[in-house]
Amino acid sequence: MLENILLIVSVLLIALALLQSNKASDAGQIITGGNEALFGKMKERGLELFISRLTMFFGLIFFVISFLLFVK
Repeated sequence: MLENILLIVSVLLIALALLQSNKASDAGQIITGGNEALFGKMKERGLELFISRLTMFFGLIFFVISFLLFVK
């Protein structure tokens, strides 16, 4: 039973991780010298914040179930 839940949580976690926006795209501004990104740290809002929190929740559930299966 717990193995099936872990499988479902794993698939959902992978899907949510793929849905998140690419935050590493700003790394190329080191070469170009993009000063506008220096003070332009944007907070996550709306759907992006929801997906980020849902990913953290499913990551925590994945960790707990994996730990329970390991102890068992």
